[in-house]
Amino acid sequence: MKENTMNAFVLFSPEHLVAITMLFICLLVLFLLKKVLVPSFNNSHLFERIFAVSLFAMEISYHLVLVQERKWSLSESLPLHLCSFTLFCSIILLWTGSKRFYDFVFFAGMGEALQAVLTPSIIVNFPDFKFFQFFYVHIGIILTAFYILWVKEYRPTFKGIIQTMITLNVLFPFIFAVNILVQGNYMFLRMKPINGSLLDLLGPYPWYILSMEVVAFLLFLIVWLIFRKRIIQK
Repeated sequence: MKENTMNAFVLFSPEHLVAITMLFICLLVLFLLKKVLVPSFNNSHLFERIFAVSLFAMEISYHLVLVQERKWSLSESLPLHLCSFTLFCSIILLWTGSKRFYDFVFFAGMGEALQAVLTPSIIVNFPDFKFFQFFYVHIGIILTAFYILWVKEYRPTFKGIIQTMITLNVLFPFIFAVNILVQGNYMFLRMKPINGSLLDLLGPYPWYILSMEVVAFLLFLIVWLIFRKRIIQK
């Protein structure tokens, strides 16, 4: 998929740094206002549903833009990356409040979305719509995880880590088969992102996939310990 090289994305460019800064500003504001938001939002689903609709609308708009630009393809445009799965889980979580989706969003969603924000696998830069869409949905996944943690007061669990790892390992063979069929690279199971990512630190193909599982489990364990202790101590 070719894009205008005059507006190509550059890692840690001013536009990228602004997006990263916006994420941490939103998290800081959410944390500072959590005590104000708890009584206001715990009995109201309106905000959650509006945000869920906005995430869904951004995802649909992205595909419509690709179709309009004649850039939609089976090999690159199917919603089969991990962030796509966690995005839809975030939407369902926000809309229904179902706790069964929370651990997956908190562990897999937050981890993958944070990596995506820090080392994005995108081509276009500001002010292209796809630039806005990418950061809106990925930042949205992270904010959903922390909003549910701090405002709705759901707790990530160790059992959730195990369930998340099982879910990922059930998804991997299916996604790998789809990659073979459509010559895609969903979940980066056939190669690393071409413009660099944290996966570059995990060894060559295919060993980085195994390394990724070990690192994911350790990171899930660390964030569970951190946020579990904070919840217990309040």
